[in-house]
Amino acid sequence: MDLTVVIPLYNEAENLKSLAAWIARVAEGEELVFEIIMVDDGSSDNSWAVIRQLVEQFGYVRGIRFQRNYGKSAALHTGFQASRGEVVITMDADHQDSPDEIPGLRKMILEEGFDLVSGWKKKRYDSVLAKNIPSKFFNFVARMVSGIKLNDFNCGLKAYRSAVVKSIEVYGEMHRYIPIIAKWAGFSKIGEKVVEHRKREHGKTKFGANRFINGFLDLITIVVTQKYLKKPMHFFGLWGTLFALIGAGNLVYLAYIRLFMGIYITKRLPAMIFGAVALISGLILFCTGLLAELLSRNSPYKNQYKIAERIGDEHLGEAQEV
Repeated sequence: MDLTVVIPLYNEAENLKSLAAWIARVAEGEELVFEIIMVDDGSSDNSWAVIRQLVEQFGYVRGIRFQRNYGKSAALHTGFQASRGEVVITMDADHQDSPDEIPGLRKMILEEGFDLVSGWKKKRYDSVLAKNIPSKFFNFVARMVSGIKLNDFNCGLKAYRSAVVKSIEVYGEMHRYIPIIAKWAGFSKIGEKVVEHRKREHGKTKFGANRFINGFLDLITIVVTQKYLKKPMHFFGLWGTLFALIGAGNLVYLAYIRLFMGIYITKRLPAMIFGAVALISGLILFCTGLLAELLSRNSPYKNQYKIAERIGDEHLGEAQEV
């Protein structure tokens, strides 16, 4: 299959029919064998009813519905696992991403050899204070941490080589940093394409101010887990040894001046407390690292979600061909 388009969605009933028709028009114009996977993240409106109609009407549409709202990362991960296309493209369901970008993104993957191409919404229609300025700051920090020269890490419009989506795990709220996850999974050829950002036609944004705090926490989580998941002792052991040496050195110095120089350390009580705390903290960190090496570091349940219903899989043996 040439193309899979994965669409995570939550309460986007008004946009789904026109979006599916737009994607189909572009894909058919390129004479592609394609599928559209719509992942309903526990919508409370009639999004699933619309998806059901689309599946019944068109063989290229497949639907997955979560029993409750898990978040965009869960929807993307599930869509990735179900995808069959040589190239996988993700886009949001709110019509702010243009399906007309599909041929250009696909060309960069197949002809220019990129593993992942991220869209860059150079001209945005979002609120400057609510989204634009915080997004620029997050992108700056992500570039510094990862070394990936992207202007817009969080753009929902992205293209992937199939091997990428089958190799990475996206959970929690890690969708913001998929390029970083892909790079640390060994897919280093990551590109960017300026894409059109459209005004939302129906509904309202599903992301609140808390996403900015979560963004920082997610970035820290990715850095620690990706760099030290296979070698936790390198992280905990390093800091544990450092703290233990500082604490032990401080206590040895205090013992020396008391025993050999006859200086009372009553006035140096804060230094003694600091040394003891540093030594104990270092030992705790070191032991934590040792235990982490002995424990299983990958939960088998972190990417299991309760799926209430799947439709369209009966078409798995078929292909939408023009």
